[in-house]
Amino acid sequence: MAVTINTLREYKRNGEAFAALTSYDATFAQIVSEAGVDVILIGDSLGMVLQGNDSTLPVTMNELEYHTRCVARGNRGALVMADMPFMTYGTVEDALTNAARLMRAGAHMVKIEGTDWMADTIRALSDRGVPVCAHLGLTPQFVNKFGGYKVQGRDEHAAERMIEHACALEEAGADVILLECVPAPLAARITQAVKAPVIGIGAGSDTDGQVLVVHDMLGLTCGRKPRFVKNFLAETDSVQNAVAAYVKQVRDRTFPAEEHTFKA
Repeated sequence: MAVTINTLREYKRNGEAFAALTSYDATFAQIVSEAGVDVILIGDSLGMVLQGNDSTLPVTMNELEYHTRCVARGNRGALVMADMPFMTYGTVEDALTNAARLMRAGAHMVKIEGTDWMADTIRALSDRGVPVCAHLGLTPQFVNKFGGYKVQGRDEHAAERMIEHACALEEAGADVILLECVPAPLAARITQAVKAPVIGIGAGSDTDGQVLVVHDMLGLTCGRKPRFVKNFLAETDSVQNAVAAYVKQVRDRTFPAEEHTFKA
């Protein structure tokens, strides 16, 4: 059976963790979906891991649309989530036009970064049948505003604001919340505060699901390895077995372990 948003909601109701990974082509899409990954993310992270850029900002709609088509062809039942690139959803009109391109390319859901300013956009997309994942915490498209890739929500005021934003975006129609690089206690609070499934990356083990960049979990990280990354290929002899190990450890909540999380 194909994974849908209702599958993710059922996982949350039952307290079952689910696994997500990025993929950018048909081969990896087939490998990860056949290994049991529930959600495939075509991330604008491709700008860094495939194109060699120092941020996600140069990625274009044409590129995301192309990679979404590739992933959709290889997918074997996972829910396909596609990032909307930098400044492709700055207005509601742009968001509707560009989300339609990604959905026609084979996405089942789009992901956008930001806080409560996204509410009108999410509402418009949801009203027109486009499922949305709202990305909070460290949002890489805002790297120049943040002054670098830094953990978000460490003080109580910022934590409370993030909880408020998550609730507001769920109210606007967000189907999934993704939290990146936030302290584990805050991620747990947000996961409890919303009914929508919450996916974490560098957000502790109490979220409903986990996501990693596939290159990272295979030990192909260039430069400094982020704290939240684990090399699963080091424990086995094939890519397929590494992905299966990742899925298993996410589901039994042994990954992420304490050494992969951030404290308040």
